[in-house]
Amino acid sequence: MAAPLAYGGWQWLAPQDGSGTQGSSTGTTTGKPASAASEQSYLHVIAHADDGIYFMNPDLEQSIRSGALSVTVCMTSGESDGRNAAPKSPQFKSLPTDRPGFARARINGLRAAHALMATGDDNSPWSVEPVELLPGFRSELHYLQAAPHVQLIYMGLCEARYVSVPRPVSMRGLWLGAIEQLPTLPGTGSPVRMPRAYTRDQLTDALVATIGRVNPTVIRTLDPTPLHAPRETVAMMSAPTILRGLSYLDHQDHTASARFMQAAMERYWGAGKGRAASVTNYFGYPTNYTPPSLDAATTRRTAQLLNAYGWVDHRDCGDPSGCGDLKVGPNGLKAGGAGWARGTRTRAPGTSRWLAPLKDGRLAAFAVLNGAVRCWVERVAGQGPWVGPFDVVGSAGSPLDPQVEVVRHPDGTLQLFATRTVLPFKGNKHHKELVCVLQSGLGADGVPRFGAWTSLGTPDANPDKSLETGYPATALAPDGTVHVLARNWAGDVAMRSGRGGKDWGPWQLLDHPPGKQPPHPLVVEGIDALVDPSGRIHVAAPIAKTVLHWVSPAPGELPKLSPPTGVTPAGSAVSLVADGRGGVSAVYRQAGTAQVAVASPGGPGAPWTVARRTPAGGYGRVAAYRLGGKGGSLVLAVRDDGGRVVPSSDESAQPAWESPGVQFVGIPGAAQDSAGRAVLAVIGTDGRLYASRQTRPGARFGEWAPAGNESAGNHV
Repeated sequence: MAAPLAYGGWQWLAPQDGSGTQGSSTGTTTGKPASAASEQSYLHVIAHADDGIYFMNPDLEQSIRSGALSVTVCMTSGESDGRNAAPKSPQFKSLPTDRPGFARARINGLRAAHALMATGDDNSPWSVEPVELLPGFRSELHYLQAAPHVQLIYMGLCEARYVSVPRPVSMRGLWLGAIEQLPTLPGTGSPVRMPRAYTRDQLTDALVATIGRVNPTVIRTLDPTPLHAPRETVAMMSAPTILRGLSYLDHQDHTASARFMQAAMERYWGAGKGRAASVTNYFGYPTNYTPPSLDAATTRRTAQLLNAYGWVDHRDCGDPSGCGDLKVGPNGLKAGGAGWARGTRTRAPGTSRWLAPLKDGRLAAFAVLNGAVRCWVERVAGQGPWVGPFDVVGSAGSPLDPQVEVVRHPDGTLQLFATRTVLPFKGNKHHKELVCVLQSGLGADGVPRFGAWTSLGTPDANPDKSLETGYPATALAPDGTVHVLARNWAGDVAMRSGRGGKDWGPWQLLDHPPGKQPPHPLVVEGIDALVDPSGRIHVAAPIAKTVLHWVSPAPGELPKLSPPTGVTPAGSAVSLVADGRGGVSAVYRQAGTAQVAVASPGGPGAPWTVARRTPAGGYGRVAAYRLGGKGGSLVLAVRDDGGRVVPSSDESAQPAWESPGVQFVGIPGAAQDSAGRAVLAVIGTDGRLYASRQTRPGARFGEWAPAGNESAGNHV
């Protein structure tokens, strides 16, 4: 019997006692889906069986509990050395090598963890059957009998078996052309009887077919452009020429799985297929090089899931190959130096600056869906409702990375900034570049129109190094100069400026802390920039032990590193916002707590002062916006423990978080409407825009309403 693919009748699944998402500050334990389960679906693509648990949670569990179709594709068998035991355990050396058996044990472990997330019972039964993603190419399809919207697809490709040692028989070898075909290794007892081998095109097409099968509104992958290692390995330098390259801090299978998925999405969307989908890329092993981003309660939940995956309870699942991955066993929280299970970070941490007013006062919102920019506009300034999405920008030459930022010039013209990754096909070098596009006018339907995309390059001209360019931050000066800042390959921050968003000058590096060589990498991701009323440029960046701050000595000059801020490490990207007194404040989550902190410079040379807000749960960047006008209040929006958007606009000593809205992806957007009220917007997990508006300036936010799928037409 084929597993069903639509679940319109499924409702939100309440967590079981002791097994669900931890409670948030709002007193609830579940998230509110953006829409009915049938209107959204989730596709998670991982390399190894434990990747989703370590790197995509709590998002993965929220998807499973939404009741919508949630499919996890595990690309490799994860056969490793074929010994299901911890390397330092007494029995490890005496175990015979059994790679098909260990692959099956890891499959059983992942099934247990998914069953625990969905039903609270790690031994809840599954059904399994072969599925053809391509004619003649079979994979395993597993679906949970008690919750058949929860599905796993095992492609069973041979894994690299080493984190970074070059090996031709691997996904990386297939991607680079070191081998023409990569074989599969079915686990013991697999319904897929005959091993097969995939060419690069066939593997890409199999993922294209999977996208078509799931028709996702949310796609999650691992990081296609991870951080490089500080030193080249001997194995990499002595590898065959085609396999040489930079050494990275992530597992080569993680990176290759994400790059194959990039190629599949480009191919799928290039054919004009699919409903609106967002993409999120998650850090893998490099989470161990960043401060923890999850609070203690969420980490405890991850430990529960890892215990199920690691077969800590020695339950009997009826499979002699084993019921979990004993290499993880009870040590899940210790893997990767304790960083993997305590941090969830995304390659593009986004920005709250994707809403901006048009010249006529109507707000416009921009987001990347299906690799292209989509736009929504208010029908009437200051009133709504929102209409869209509209295609307002031409192709950037290849799909854009997941986020977009908007700058509003003094004359009201908008300019969009994004990044795109060019894949190594059709004679192209694999590289990343920053791109921008200026508004060219307003269509007859009242929707903004844009010209052609312009490349800003990257701080590193070398194509391989350009892939590590960070998500950009922009800052607009009073004279209309746009400053673009981004993390470079070495972990420093670089800036490029252009008057009117054009006539760009060269990239310039900001200074870094004096003294001994800074740790590698200094800045990982998550910078922000802002120009204060005097014209000075402020830049903030989280590093391992604190937050760095740069400021221009004089208006328009290259920012210089300020004295140490003295703040504790940030567990998220940093958002800069006007402090209402001519300066700036940095807003972020404190590491390991999910607590929101608002930090402001003290006196000359003094540490920054920090105001802490009651934790709202969740993780990720805090959207921050200062309302204009005298005494304009600070508006914040965060993700809570249920994956929902939670606003706050209260300036009291202990400001309260308001009622949660819908589940969302990315970062909330924030702007001020023509009536002086704050407006927040998110992209829901169904691919729709949802917005909420203050009832009056400084007051609480109203209901979250979806944009209507209709033309702006004569309503402008």
